[in-house]
Amino acid sequence: MLEGTSYHKRNLQKYGRRTMLLICYILSFVFGSLSAVSISYTMLAVCRTLCGMSLAGLSITTVALSVEWVDMRHRTFAEIITGMFWSVGSVSLALMAYLLRDWHWLLGAVTAPCLLGIISIWWLPESARWLLANGKVEKAEAELARCAVVNGQIYEKSSMNKRIQTLLEHRPPSGSPSYIDLFRTPALRKLSLCLALIWFGVASSYYGISLNITGFGLSMYLTHCLYGLIEFPAKLGIYVLMNWLGRRWTQVLVLMGTAVCIGANMIIPMAFGSLRSAVAIIGKGFSEASFTSIILYTAEIYPTIIRQNGIGYASFVGRLGVSVAPMIMLLEDVWLILPQTLFCCLAVTGGLVANLLPETQNVQLPETISDVESKRSQLHDEIQMTEK
Repeated sequence: MLEGTSYHKRNLQKYGRRTMLLICYILSFVFGSLSAVSISYTMLAVCRTLCGMSLAGLSITTVALSVEWVDMRHRTFAEIITGMFWSVGSVSLALMAYLLRDWHWLLGAVTAPCLLGIISIWWLPESARWLLANGKVEKAEAELARCAVVNGQIYEKSSMNKRIQTLLEHRPPSGSPSYIDLFRTPALRKLSLCLALIWFGVASSYYGISLNITGFGLSMYLTHCLYGLIEFPAKLGIYVLMNWLGRRWTQVLVLMGTAVCIGANMIIPMAFGSLRSAVAIIGKGFSEASFTSIILYTAEIYPTIIRQNGIGYASFVGRLGVSVAPMIMLLEDVWLILPQTLFCCLAVTGGLVANLLPETQNVQLPETISDVESKRSQLHDEIQMTEK
């Protein structure tokens, strides 16, 4: 899955959001279906690995595409709605796993929704921001005109001339930004390092709670279902918090809340199974909120010219945290509460580092590296005036 993330990062820039989303859906369906009919463990392991690599690209592409098509006032709402469907899938998985005890049928059931994604892709437009950032002006204007028609608006080509010219002038000479651009300049270097620490803390603590699903005295299916249900109020809460406190303080708050819940379960006796389950479910809500927040936050921080690279890089680091989480759980043999202590420390570290990030609430999406490096530059002011 880690290699799959790197693959998608390279090709998002070359082929665009829409094409890569279609490829990810097709590959996920193919390898998911092959997993369901596997005749050996080797075949199952290979197919699930390839399916995981394909699924890794869905979240990266979806976030970039949704953020780039939604205006400043509705970015939070769009991200929350997208996250709600993730939660619906999580709850549905618990129900399907309970009803379909045969793993062949279960894998087939969880793979089937990919068909809906493949069908819906035909009505999905390519990101106009990506097209402009890559010099494909005519296609971008066609997508913008199509968007205007759907929204009952009139597309004024003249109002976009300055914006288009700015993007074309500030594209890298090669036309293909690389991951080196994430660390080439001081401001982006600081942002990339901070986001790496936050994503690692968010992902490892999230899956640290999820992997401890049988440690609270309830049925595995019921606990997973409750874990999924708590995500709905968590996402509604994160919507309110991000609009009230902003991105930065919301990220700090939810990560600290995750750490508090993990720490509380370390001191609650094992005999109080129901209480431990309640605290764990609340902690899962906080960790889900932190995931929802950091995904949107990352997309808003990076400029369009390297947004897909930035989201892919952050997601890659997050998956490193996911990979480490099961190994941390093995440390129970050394000291029973050592895994939870480490997860708690990682969440606290992520929360402290989040305080170093800039606020992005009600701020126009940056288009070029210059926008990030110099917020007061004339270029940034011109883009803001054009978009208002």
